[in-house]
Amino acid sequence: MDLAIETVGLSKRYRDFNAVQGLDLKVPAGTVFGFLGPNGAGKTTTINMLLGNIRPSDGSAMLLGNPIGDVETRRRVGFLPEKFQFHDFLTASEFLHMHGKLYGMSREQRLKRVPEVLDRVGLKDRSRSKISEFSKGMQQRVGLAQAILHEPDLIILDEPTSALDPIGRRDVRDIVAGLRNQGRTVLLNSHLLSEIEMTCDRVAIIKRGQIATQGTMDELLAFTFSVEVEAFGLNDYAMAAIRKITSKIRMDSMPLTKFTAWVKSEDDIPELAKAIVQNGARLTALVPRKETLEELFVRIIEGEKVQTHS
Repeated sequence: MDLAIETVGLSKRYRDFNAVQGLDLKVPAGTVFGFLGPNGAGKTTTINMLLGNIRPSDGSAMLLGNPIGDVETRRRVGFLPEKFQFHDFLTASEFLHMHGKLYGMSREQRLKRVPEVLDRVGLKDRSRSKISEFSKGMQQRVGLAQAILHEPDLIILDEPTSALDPIGRRDVRDIVAGLRNQGRTVLLNSHLLSEIEMTCDRVAIIKRGQIATQGTMDELLAFTFSVEVEAFGLNDYAMAAIRKITSKIRMDSMPLTKFTAWVKSEDDIPELAKAIVQNGARLTALVPRKETLEELFVRIIEGEKVQTHS
């Protein structure tokens, strides 16, 4: 498996504060990778180390097969920061031509590429408008345009949809999918977990500077299934049988007629139904529901352990 990003024991200390601790991260090339965590978890510090903006205290990291800090490798990376400050006296076209020059693009390349990316982010008709006239969402779009302008192999997007409406978020999802189809790698950080779930192939969740879990979306969300159950006449024998099959039960009504049960696999769901019926209860509803990324995220941040994949 070719890796676009690999870190081994990557750490950053600020005096007595460990912002990042022993981070082991693997981002396969050609994937869309979600990098998630609560505020203060170390996401921005990690990104800044990968980009060479700050030096690690310990550990190592490779970016596109080369050690971080390599200038030529950095030319193959596009970046949209969360807190962007653009030259608002420039027009959108002037802004992108300036960045194209910084990327080392020729005039011919820029004349072809600038209109393409403005069209791709939905700003084709505003190429001559000054950035000062743009809403925050439009500024975010032009920021995305500069991140993909030079057709980088790795694109790091920090909260790329925070200021966008639902249509804008859909447009960004389409752009990210297009980048993946071209074989490019996207590292995506967002607090909009539903967007991550729809967009990403793999996810890592960072907590207090350490990786709490990482893996494909199917791997991470396959371990815990919840089942919403409605049954009448639940007795002690039925509840004992149910508890043998489930890992956790939440009572949703009193007297008990509705409850949510967590099972380890889909194969346990028929056994759950059998346990209810064979012990004299009447089953009226059983609705399997796969855990969402948001539910997994909350479980991890609130302290419940989950299995980690490499």
